[in-house]
Amino acid sequence: MKIFAVGMNYIQHNKELDGALYKPEAPVIFTKADSALLKDGKPFFIPDWSARVDYEAELVVRICRLGKGIPARFAHRYYDAVTVGIDFTARDWQEKARREGKPWEICKGFDGSAVIGEWMDVATYREVQALHFHLDINGQTVQQGCTGDMLYKVDELIAYISTFFTLKTGDLLYTGTPAGIGPVKINDHLEGWLESRKVLDFYCK
Repeated sequence: MKIFAVGMNYIQHNKELDGALYKPEAPVIFTKADSALLKDGKPFFIPDWSARVDYEAELVVRICRLGKGIPARFAHRYYDAVTVGIDFTARDWQEKARREGKPWEICKGFDGSAVIGEWMDVATYREVQALHFHLDINGQTVQQGCTGDMLYKVDELIAYISTFFTLKTGDLLYTGTPAGIGPVKINDHLEGWLESRKVLDFYCK
């Protein structure tokens, strides 16, 4: 099982990171180790080696069949479920890596950094590019997004990634986070919503 993720896929998030509205020339793809996956409402343990760990709520897509070099027009056949997940980021380590032009594996792929919610059949929704999702922390909404605002759409991302990697059943795709990211602290209660359904519920320890 592979975990793919997309950086800088919402224009307002790019502004909060870099102070400018921009679209990357191509999707920014990175991967997470399989040990990053955190599911079933288990707590997230904030690592003591980072001074700031940020939440990034995202729509996550589950791959349902083998594919390589998939045309965008056929990409919808390659995923069967969606949910809300959290791409936890050690922000201090990421900022250092970006300054020095180094990889993101540590800041993005550490243990427990890919939280996943309850899967929903994609057929439940009329259009994957019109889904609303939000994240609440301690009962307050901190982040809201709509997949219609993605710079690179789900099918485009699958086509692009499958140019370089063979997609397999069970692979996951974190599709990018909207604006509103921020740090977590011990005892925070995180709840993720996909449309009107709560699909994610866990605590930070």
